Amino acid sequence: MANRSKAKVITLPQPAGRRARSKDKGDTVRHLREPSGTDLLHKWFEEKGVKQVKIGAVDVDGVWRGKYVSMDKFFSACKSGLGFCDVVFGWDITDELLDNTRVTGWHTGYPDGHAKVDLSTGRIIPWEPDTAAFLLDFINPDGTPFEPSPRQLLQKIGQRARDMGFMPRFGAEYEFFIFKETPQSLKEKGYERLTPLTPGMFGYSWLRTSLNAPLVHAIIDGCRDFGVELEGFHTETGPGVFEAAIRYDDLEKAADKAALFKTVVKEICARHGLTACFMAKVDPKLPGCSGHMHQSLWTLRSDENAFHDAESADGMSTTMRHYIGGVMELMPELTALYWPTVNSYKRSVENTWAPVTATWGRENRTTAVRVIGDSPKSMRLEYRQTGADMNAYIGMAASLAAGLWGIENEVTPPEPCAGNGYSVDAPRLPRSLREAVTLLKGSKRARQILGEEFVDHFVRTREWEARQYERAVTNWELERYMELI
Repeated sequence: MANRSKAKVITLPQPAGRRARSKDKGDTVRHLREPSGTDLLHKWFEEKGVKQVKIGAVDVDGVWRGKYVSMDKFFSACKSGLGFCDVVFGWDITDELLDNTRVTGWHTGYPDGHAKVDLSTGRIIPWEPDTAAFLLDFINPDGTPFEPSPRQLLQKIGQRARDMGFMPRFGAEYEFFIFKETPQSLKEKGYERLTPLTPGMFGYSWLRTSLNAPLVHAIIDGCRDFGVELEGFHTETGPGVFEAAIRYDDLEKAADKAALFKTVVKEICARHGLTACFMAKVDPKLPGCSGHMHQSLWTLRSDENAFHDAESADGMSTTMRHYIGGVMELMPELTALYWPTVNSYKRSVENTWAPVTATWGRENRTTAVRVIGDSPKSMRLEYRQTGADMNAYIGMAASLAAGLWGIENEVTPPEPCAGNGYSVDAPRLPRSLREAVTLLKGSKRARQILGEEFVDHFVRTREWEARQYERAVTNWELERYMELI
């Protein structure tokens, strides 16, 4: 997974000691991390005709929370940061206030948290060409990272990898539905009997992508122009289902791209009168939607694939085996991080391309982890447990942390699965969010590798989510019991 893509970018001299980073495509600003970079930023804004700025960050549920700010407000924030109401860490995906948080709540008065602009993430929104977008990092008053923030968690784990001598490179793939619906029609229909963009089952259809070329091109072009280049885009099995593979990159950029990809697709689809859905399981009769993560480690000094060993019979290095060992060992207790919603567990069904046990194998799509490639360039693993509803920052951080833990502790993985992964004797994955949260809450190893404060906050949000589901009355219950019981 070497990175050799090129692009025209604005680059300032890098601070001493900062390792040169690879370039990526898209109209983005690079290396504008210091206040001195605002002069060049002013020039870039003038050249692009920028009139307003949009800033934002992803919350624990993976939802983008942001706002437009004036030019004056933005440049002030570049110098000294800005306040951003910390309620984004105190409510759920529907903006209902949590009753069990410690980091914020009625007991703190929901004050402004402190955020700083990551100037290296600047890009023009292609469908809003007079608007620039930047990502935020939440920090504590003393300048340290705000532990419950998903992006700050990822940065911490990424730094740990570099301290161990590795450059992690990741890439995400998403499957998603597109419906001929709007937010209003979804509510009017009660989220039932929705009209998909295309009918029937037609995976890898040359025809269907061509018939919807205006939309498909808008997504591909929009992603590229937004700095989220796609390596592939095709129909998947299911009515109105598509899959996109985002070009790999160094860890932090890969996570930003994966998180941004969802909002790019949603915004472009909305402009075509459509709705994109990234739920893990939309229809019980259809396969679920995956959010696979490709990952590998590269050496810092020689830029060689640390997962490859030419002397090994199968090309796998000892580093890769230990990485897989860590991922396998911790998979059940970290599942709540990979499957964060009640719906996530509806996707985990035997013989539906989603794993139900902690297994791995070479080129085996029935396992939770699939080893791909046998060359120095291509050797990597595909983490298949995660669904389209994953929070990319958390999913990538958790799997990387588990792999690094395996390397540090020289964990030997179980034997690879050579056949049907659904029929082997292997540790079963949790079957519900409640079960997964219980495992995570009791995991000392999760708190060790991810941090006490992050795990505590995440567990509290998932306990809340499980409680909301447990007291809900579903259509399934009404249809099954109302008349007959």
